[in-house]
Amino acid sequence: MDFFDAKAVAKGIATANQISVSSVAAAIRLLEEGNTLPFIARYRKEATQELDEIALRAIEDELARARAVATRKKSILNTLEEQGALTAELRRQIIACNDKALLEDLYLPYKKKRRTKATIAREAGLGPLADLLLKQERIGKTKKAILAPFIDVKNGIKTSEAALEGAGHIVAESWTQEPELRIWLFAEIRSGKVTSKVKRGKKEAGKKFENYYDFSEPIKRIASHRFLAIRRGVDEGFLNLGISVDEEYFLRQLKRRLVTNRDFEFFHDLLALVESSWKTHLLPAASQAVIASLKETAETEAIDVFAKNMRELLLAPPAGKLVTIGLDPGFRSGCKVAVVDETGKYLQSTVIYPTAPKNDIAGGSKVLLGLIKEYGVKMIAIGNGTASRETDAFVGQLIKKQKLDITKVVVSESGASIYSASQVAIDEYPDLDITVRGAISIAHRLQDPLAELVKIDAKSIGVGQYQHDVNQAELKRSLDREVESCVNLVGVELNTASQHLLAYVSGIGPKTAKRIVAHRDANGVFDSKNQLLEVPKLGKKVFQQAAGFLRIANGKDPLDNSAVHPESHALVKKMAQTLDMKVDRMLGNSAAIAKLKAIDFVDDKFGEPTVKDILAELVKPGRDPRRQFKAVKFDDAVTQVSDLREGMRLQGQVTNVTNFGAFVDIGVHQDGLVHVSQIADHYVADPAEIVSVNDIVSVRVVSVDEKGKRISLSMKTS
Repeated sequence: MDFFDAKAVAKGIATANQISVSSVAAAIRLLEEGNTLPFIARYRKEATQELDEIALRAIEDELARARAVATRKKSILNTLEEQGALTAELRRQIIACNDKALLEDLYLPYKKKRRTKATIAREAGLGPLADLLLKQERIGKTKKAILAPFIDVKNGIKTSEAALEGAGHIVAESWTQEPELRIWLFAEIRSGKVTSKVKRGKKEAGKKFENYYDFSEPIKRIASHRFLAIRRGVDEGFLNLGISVDEEYFLRQLKRRLVTNRDFEFFHDLLALVESSWKTHLLPAASQAVIASLKETAETEAIDVFAKNMRELLLAPPAGKLVTIGLDPGFRSGCKVAVVDETGKYLQSTVIYPTAPKNDIAGGSKVLLGLIKEYGVKMIAIGNGTASRETDAFVGQLIKKQKLDITKVVVSESGASIYSASQVAIDEYPDLDITVRGAISIAHRLQDPLAELVKIDAKSIGVGQYQHDVNQAELKRSLDREVESCVNLVGVELNTASQHLLAYVSGIGPKTAKRIVAHRDANGVFDSKNQLLEVPKLGKKVFQQAAGFLRIANGKDPLDNSAVHPESHALVKKMAQTLDMKVDRMLGNSAAIAKLKAIDFVDDKFGEPTVKDILAELVKPGRDPRRQFKAVKFDDAVTQVSDLREGMRLQGQVTNVTNFGAFVDIGVHQDGLVHVSQIADHYVADPAEIVSVNDIVSVRVVSVDEKGKRISLSMKTS
């Protein structure tokens, strides 16, 4: 039996996301047919009634969850049937359940468990006595007479008290597994507090967690970053995590719910059992469920923060196709220098020593000036690691002294060392030293951040919070989806893109990307997008998904250098005929295109949204959606933390945005924190509403803790 009902799923998703059922159904159909999110969002707007990529992601996620629940239902039903435990009522409950957590609650009593006191009691034959206690029906005998048949010396039940205690373990376990009680407890316990305390003897070693040594905060208010910080303290062995609640209230309510018959012979025994079960079974089970829920919520928020920051970093403005020198700064080992041409092709490398201990400024200047003149260098990218400010000052003096028309920019090295040692870098530059690869990567990051950053494992780029503490599979899926979205938003030059960049183009993937590059190397550049169909194993479906996101400069068809999908080329030619001009003359001619009305070109194949998109693309074909490039200007007098003074007003660049604030590079090798309370003159709930990674901002130094390496900044005007 198939428990996945596409119509019901579509209706549920539509209701939850306030989208029409027909839009959701169309999106599900397109996804099931193997279409990618970027392709559906851009080229199938009529079908989905213009759902954007965010809405499509939600649908894709809900669809995956619904399928997972359907698969789990089938597995649980099969297991219960094999156990002979599947009743008609239980089957009905499982089939009707669409909540994964509740589904597991229904299955919980039948799961294979570790050996517990309740298990031992059942093995000793105390199951029937537990059933009597759970039914709470008056029997009309003395307690001693009721318990006598269950005394079994061979099985270790020597007294009536032992029989009652053993049956009590079974009852307590049954209460813990009751779905309705679990739901009630889970809901009620959320009125409690999350607590954490330092472990005995761990105060000194765990000082970085001292804010949580004696911590308490309402469950409903605790921020995700604080919960994840506590979890890290627990995992590293410094903290104990718990849930604090009003025990009197819970005991009162539990006794009313669980002990209902005052005439029952064991009424008072059951009341006592509730009290003992509260601490041994009920509170731990409910606390565990709440903590698991908090963890899931906190991880989801942390992954979302990482994904948003990653998107901003990937969409950082490119400096452009100019000959660039990449400088990987260093002291004793010197500054590694790599020159790349306007396409990013490696030209030459060397090492200079303009910083301590050698301070060979004259020698370094001579080498650098020679490279600048030989290759016509227009940009210098300086890594922001060790010796960055010293190297930046050296380059600045050289440019000023020689009156060079050159742009120098300090760029983030985050993840560069990992890239340099990766198989990707080895494949690209097999004959070059690891340090040279690092300098090349720094140069590429200035030319086109997106094209370079896709080569690095997204998790290695430090723009998240607690990224190592969250579900790694979910983090990877989220980041990969963000990279794919950014690559397809910008578009990819087919004839110059690396294999790693092509792999993120809609529908392509790593294997097809490798075949495309191999075909390009063997046969020369592509003159037209249609030539992609000559690549081995690249079929019509892959071509359909990818073609609109690829660009060919100076190809046979001028439309191949635009986001107009090949399936729409005939429509564009019809537009050109209407204007009585050739397609190449129409491209970029906003005055001519303004004469065209979208409604005049709507037909059974192309709806108005698609036609409008085509007209917009024709006005600015192949336009780059990224912002204009702008370099941050650090204060030349401030190069290290000791140079900072309270009240200083400085320019900086946002390097990371979290739920509690934004980290800003002000050029002193230590990012400062702008707490969320200092982001703006007005109240701010989410820092991401005000700033993004790579934003250039003006900040004021609030305080400096040089020993603790903490810099507090403010973006407030006063």
